[in-house]
Amino acid sequence: MKQKLSTIFFLLFILLAGSRVVAQNAPKPFDIEQPSLRVFLPAPELATGRAVVACPGGGYGGLAVNHEGYDWAPYFNKQGIALIVLKYRMPKGDRTLPISDAEAAMKTVRDSADVWNLNPNDIGIMGSSAGGHLASTIATHAKPELRPNFQILFYPVITMDKSYTHMGSHNNLLGKDASAELETEYSNEKQVTKDTPRAFIVYSDDDKVVPPANGVNYYLALNKNNVPSVLHIYPSGGHGWGIREDFLYKSEMLNELTSWLRSFKVPHKDAIRVACIGNSITYGARIKNRDRDSYPAVLSRMLGEAYWVKNFGVSARTLLNKGDNPYMNEKAYQDALAFNPNIVVIKLGTNDSKSFNWKYKADFTKDLQTMVDAFKALSAQPKIYLCYPSKAYQTGDNINDDIISKEIIPMIKKVAKKNNLAVIDLHTAMDGMPELFPDKIHPNEAGAKVMAKAVYQSLKK
Repeated sequence: MKQKLSTIFFLLFILLAGSRVVAQNAPKPFDIEQPSLRVFLPAPELATGRAVVACPGGGYGGLAVNHEGYDWAPYFNKQGIALIVLKYRMPKGDRTLPISDAEAAMKTVRDSADVWNLNPNDIGIMGSSAGGHLASTIATHAKPELRPNFQILFYPVITMDKSYTHMGSHNNLLGKDASAELETEYSNEKQVTKDTPRAFIVYSDDDKVVPPANGVNYYLALNKNNVPSVLHIYPSGGHGWGIREDFLYKSEMLNELTSWLRSFKVPHKDAIRVACIGNSITYGARIKNRDRDSYPAVLSRMLGEAYWVKNFGVSARTLLNKGDNPYMNEKAYQDALAFNPNIVVIKLGTNDSKSFNWKYKADFTKDLQTMVDAFKALSAQPKIYLCYPSKAYQTGDNINDDIISKEIIPMIKKVAKKNNLAVIDLHTAMDGMPELFPDKIHPNEAGAKVMAKAVYQSLKK
């Protein structure tokens, strides 16, 4: 999905209006020309920096803007959370309209973070019914800089599969004669990745408008990709209850939502961003709980809350662009650039030592320079660290430690010297520790701790 951002949001107007709202003890909403945002800011003494962009439902044919939008403001504001309600355009044959409006809303909120006292790393999206489809579309399709940090979905349309979608939403968004390919693209349970934000999903069991199977399948896809999520299905309530008083399970629902919102923390707005670039060793392959025990995860705990460490490792990847699986061809590489890190730790080269890859060794320094130049060009002007590959306890036609130590490391050293970059010697740090490498290549949990410590010590020098 390659939509251009809507240009109808005028940032200057937003900033001026936003500054007025911040100053008021009893926050009042304000509007922007259609499509519009109505912003409800909490009292300054309560503000946590968190915000939610709400997308009301209406089958992509209208908007239930009150009980699925504005009426939620007191609930969120009491918790110090800003609520921004989006009036998005109806597709009327052009699906890009609501999607571009939602993307523009996410950009506007993040761009206005300083004026509205928000944390740009803590901006969620909320959607009800068809608005839930729009919210989950942004969560699964949007570029990293526009992707929400979390999603709240009330009885959402998730799929475009005709067997259990809401046909009104399907027809209004995609058209009655939509192709199977288009239906798949906007069936968001099929678009989930490990980068999809965590989710809170709620239905009523007796919902005859949007079958709860929409959310069940979405939850299963999130769970399969290790995305932290919860799913609640209440015994009754039908469809479209929003925050109305007549929803029998309103109190239980709000209590569950409050607990969930309090269950996770995000990096503060001024956190130092650290991008860990690498192959399966960085990714944490063969580590049972990689989200906790991979070297970037351990490094994150060592560095503390002042840092935001993200793991951009991809298994089996090479630095060489002529290798069998070039890292620079991966989405993870583009995501790392979009992260605009303050610190970059590059640990590649292990898979390049394979004989069928190393025949292209003449390109190694050139390709490494290409990656270095790409990160140098970022606005954050990151400090770049080049890692010597960790010790490989084998030689031969596959991964070969002789090639790593005698050829690859000197090339990395050369590029580091040319660019005046710091080097992290993981090869020496992990030498003499074969017991930490069960398959002779990948470190176990204890090995990942050794790696993390070596990187930590270099970053803190």
